[in-house]
Amino acid sequence: MAAPGSPLAGLGGLPETALPAGVLDRLPASVPPPPWRLRARALMWVSRARPPLPAGSPLAARTLPVTVAALIDYLDSPVGPYREVFAAVLLRGLGLPRLHVPFIAVDSLPSLRAGREHWSLPKTLAGFDGDPRDRIEVRGEGWSVRAEAGPYGRWLPVVGAFRSVQAGRQAMVTVRGTGRPARVTVAATGPTLTGWLGTGRHAGFLTSGTLVVHPGRPGPASWLPGVRTGLGRPA
Repeated sequence: MAAPGSPLAGLGGLPETALPAGVLDRLPASVPPPPWRLRARALMWVSRARPPLPAGSPLAARTLPVTVAALIDYLDSPVGPYREVFAAVLLRGLGLPRLHVPFIAVDSLPSLRAGREHWSLPKTLAGFDGDPRDRIEVRGEGWSVRAEAGPYGRWLPVVGAFRSVQAGRQAMVTVRGTGRPARVTVAATGPTLTGWLGTGRHAGFLTSGTLVVHPGRPGPASWLPGVRTGLGRPA
């Protein structure tokens, strides 16, 4: 259980990531540490939009107008099966793509704790109905996301990696599986989601495979000046 004053409650996500009343009291006392290996299937899409990051965020000046969003069904994980929705913004920088996630929600209390504790992800709790390979709807307190997939073409191999950048931390994520192109029809509502998550039709893809999420570590200053770690030095 986490106390209301816990650092788990203090992550700077968008308004839709506010924790519902009583959630902190229901969290498990501990969760497995990273790396996490997860088997998943997902619907992903890309839109040209930039999220309204919290006031004072050092990442605001580094964002590109590209949002990557996904609805994911984790078939297996260190805390069991669960589902997730997230929207990430692409950051400027060389090398591997770097994504910052200001909005993310799951239907698993252990996953919620792990995301906030291990990777500084502002996970909140939501209810999921449907299948990301077809049609799915997610509802949280005061917000919703609905997506429908129109797949076409062949399944092709997918291998890649990116870095998650959160609150001065970064974590490597590797992906291996298959993907198939899709047209994705999206409808989102909420204090900020209505304006930027990408309501309408977008290019995307269905994917199935395995992810490995590595431990979060302080990030180097060379590619993101101004971000500071909890150790008091540039990340």
